[in-house]
Order: sequence, then C-alpha cells, then structure tokens
Amino acid sequence: MDVRELEAHRRRVSTRFGEVSYLDVGTGPAALFVHGVGTNAGLWRHVIAASAGQRRCIAFDLPGHGHSPVHADRDLSLRGLAGLVEEFCEALELAEVDLVANDTGGAVAQVFAVGHPARLRTLTLTNCDTHDNLPPEAFRPTVELAEQGRLASLAAQLVANPGLARAGTYGAGYEHPDQVDDATLRDYLTPVFGTIEAARGFERLLTSLKADDLVAIEPELKELRVPTLIVWGTGDENFETRWAYWLRDTIPGVQEVVEVEGAKLFFPDERPGELTPHLHRHWARTLPR
Repeated sequence: MDVRELEAHRRRVSTRFGEVSYLDVGTGPAALFVHGVGTNAGLWRHVIAASAGQRRCIAFDLPGHGHSPVHADRDLSLRGLAGLVEEFCEALELAEVDLVANDTGGAVAQVFAVGHPARLRTLTLTNCDTHDNLPPEAFRPTVELAEQGRLASLAAQLVANPGLARAGTYGAGYEHPDQVDDATLRDYLTPVFGTIEAARGFERLLTSLKADDLVAIEPELKELRVPTLIVWGTGDENFETRWAYWLRDTIPGVQEVVEVEGAKLFFPDERPGELTPHLHRHWARTLPR
C-alpha cells in the first residue's frame, strides 16, 4: 500500500485538542498505531495492509505531522500528547485498543498506558524513547538546533531536496535509505517543513519533549500489567537494544522481546514482514473483551 492508496482511507475527527487526521482501514477490534517525530501515519502503511483482515487499523497523525494541524496553544509535551490519544479514543468511541508505537510514539504510548491501562487490550513497543534516553544522543544536535531557533531555517532546503534528508536523519533511520523513494520522504517532510510556520511548530514540539516525563512514570511502569510485546531493531543508533530489555525488566506485563537483526528505527516501514507475524501472535493471545 503506497502513500497515494492510503488517502482513500483518510478521515478527520475533532477533539478539544483540535482536529486530528487519521487512517482507518479494516474491521474488527481496534488497533491504534502511533508514529514518532518527523514521520506520520504512513509509516505504518505496510503493517496496516497486512493486518486489516484481523483488526480495524487506525493510525493518526501527531500534531504538525501528516494532515493534523498544530495549534499555538496545544500542549506538545509527552503528557499533552498522551492526553490527545485519550481524546482521540473518546472521539472515535474506542473503548479498548491494541496500541502499537514507534520512536517518539513509543514514549507517548508509555505515558498513555500508565494513565489509562484499562483502555489497552495489548501494548506493542518498537524502537522508541525510553526512560532518560530522550532525546537520543544521535538526535540531540537536531534538538539543539530547534532550541536555538535555527532548525526552521533549514526547512526549505529539505523539502526542495529530499536527498539531504535521505543523507541525514532519515538516512540514519533506514537500513537502505537509497531505496526510500522521494514521494515517501516528501510525504514526511512537507507537513513538518513545508512552511516556516509549520517548521516553527515542529521546533516547539521537539523542545517540548522532555525525558523528565518518562523518568517520572518509572514507578507506574513497574505496575503495568497490560500484555506487552517488545520488537526491537538491533541496528538502531538512536535506541540501543539494551532499552528493549530495560522495558522488559521494568514492565511486568512484557511477555516477549523479539530482536530484529540489523533493523533500524523505521523498520516497521522498511521490514514490516518481521513485525507483523509477532504482532498478530501477540494479539491472538489476548481476546477482545
């Protein structure tokens, strides 16, 4: 399923946090997919295509990403974004979901999970910010540019020349960045950097994400008994494999850790076939209420 095919499944819903754009594919119990900074719901397109026969697959765009606007007064901290997830579930009347998350979305998912465990049927975390590893060291220079107000000035260059992005942050997230087409990169880049206003919103998002919010929930993670699967790419320079085992040793609900040899941050897009069988098995272990 490519970016263009996804648009047939595009929906929008209003919440008190503002309008949220999302993809809605398939029928059955709801599975909710959360992406990280710099991508959008399209990250999950291949996983969704393989899973729509088992679940109603819903993937929403975080504020300022994809087709979801970012408002000046919106709380973009991890707690604020977790609040948005709850509002989104309320708006769509999703009483219970299988939550699947990557990158910053994994941090949001952890905060949401400890605050709303009854909302979760299962939890699946792929490579993501964990505990005090936010931002990861490899991404820190980008955050520092945002803190200095200098990241937005690079926006036009990136949108005009996806090759720069392919050689930079996105290149670090894929094993084979040369195989990621320009259309996919532009789909990620344009909402974030397409205008100076969008780029300033992205700067505000990056500078709102604090490790303190993750460190603070460690005691609650130690009480989280939601059935949890960890699937982790071992080649990721942002999130080392040791963080998968930190999560295993912290969350009592973790049932399994799966290592995807050599995979990098965006492996749900690049190597979906090494996520979906584990995901489907995990879902099958827990029947919908």
